[in-house]
Amino acid sequence: MSALHLNQANLAQLPANVTAPAYARDTLVPSIVHIGVGGFYRAHQAVYLDDLLALPGHAQWGYCGVGLLPSDAAMRDAMQSQDGLYTVVERSAAGDVARVIGCVGEYLYAPDDPAAVLEKLAAPSTRIVSLTITEGGYYVNQGTGEFDAAHPDIVYELAHPQAPRCSFGYLLAALSLRRQRGLAPFTILSCDNLQHNGDVTRTMLLAFAALRDADLAQWLATHCSFPNSMVDRITPATTDEHRALVRNSFGIIDAWPVVCEPFRQWVIEDAFPHGRPAWELVGAQMTHDVLPYEKMKLRLLNASHQALCYIGMLLGYTYAHEAMDDAGIRALVRRMMDDEVTPLLDTVAGVDLEQYKATLIERFSNPAVRDQLARIGTEGSARIPKFVLPSVREALAQGRAIKLLGFTVACWFRYLEGHDEQGNALPLNDPYAERLRALALQGGADATALLSLHELFGELGESPVFVAAVTQALASLYGQGARAALEHIVL
Repeated sequence: MSALHLNQANLAQLPANVTAPAYARDTLVPSIVHIGVGGFYRAHQAVYLDDLLALPGHAQWGYCGVGLLPSDAAMRDAMQSQDGLYTVVERSAAGDVARVIGCVGEYLYAPDDPAAVLEKLAAPSTRIVSLTITEGGYYVNQGTGEFDAAHPDIVYELAHPQAPRCSFGYLLAALSLRRQRGLAPFTILSCDNLQHNGDVTRTMLLAFAALRDADLAQWLATHCSFPNSMVDRITPATTDEHRALVRNSFGIIDAWPVVCEPFRQWVIEDAFPHGRPAWELVGAQMTHDVLPYEKMKLRLLNASHQALCYIGMLLGYTYAHEAMDDAGIRALVRRMMDDEVTPLLDTVAGVDLEQYKATLIERFSNPAVRDQLARIGTEGSARIPKFVLPSVREALAQGRAIKLLGFTVACWFRYLEGHDEQGNALPLNDPYAERLRALALQGGADATALLSLHELFGELGESPVFVAAVTQALASLYGQGARAALEHIVL
């Protein structure tokens, strides 16, 4: 078939096997500004709103996407050239299902026009600002749990309050404008994988505000809402293979499609003083207590992702389903969930934990998704402390085993050395990359240097039980190799 360039003019000509927006896109009000338009946001939050807009009476809600980083220039080019449209392909053993998402009516790239971004955030029509800025984007000192005022981004922002560059800088500058203009603050909705993500956002942003303007910090503390939320959908990074799939199977030339699994989940604390979309009409769960859901998801899904990705890369695998086809890795994931994490979890209303874990194994093993281990292993300095170490702390406090959790940390340490078992280079995408690799090379089989990173491990770096678990596992990985170490740990 001849392929069509994806844009508004060509929507009516899309093939019959592609679902296109049936609502009038030009009537949407961009009342939600989303910072961090990446694959996950486009496969998750935007899909929920697209579903809602297919129902009558919801045109008061639309998205304006914002990119802040130089690396967002490619997304700017894709979104602007395609009138904000893009393709989502859900992949499963049953086949590929494609749809075009139309709820992003505008895309702003801050390096091109910072003032335009600030004015959009400060506009009276902006009622919600949502975030997918990665786990490392909240400036948390992982060792203390406090705001990292020494981070280079924050040092810059404090010195240049009128010329923001990072998400927190733009948020605070825009909120200051709203206060000056007599406008209420927008609701700030974190959609990143952090436990208590709304509470974390509130604590860190207010700490930042207090360093800039005590009165602004007090105004935000009194008037700004930060709902907690839990998000879930496995979404691999877009590749040229995905672009070819969209072109060859669905007749669409899309500069930046997104592929994902069929499963999705969104649990949201219902705390939106200035209104919100009726997400509950399209499958989201509105609640007054997100904690049990997010704890379950972060400790089981996200921690298990960390468990399988580093050992998987060390053994030469590229994709999650390949790693899960390895009997040793599959046993590691299942036993860590069953033996070391599940005993720490609270009862979650309406959720059968055994069925949930079985579903996770099935999702990780989905060969159609082709989720990259390198993607899962991105920013380990933020993900290990948030997904794995909370279970370590609770288990130690209760006198429970941490052998497999410790092995997961050791696999990350071994991965930081930079090569797999065959000597192939491993990618390291982490804000602490240079420091982590230097310490990994310095320490080798000795975990002491990396465990001394107080901003990541805090008091755990001095816990005899934890240090012993990681040290023994790391020595085994270096001394016996990843395969033998894995087989030993799951015996």
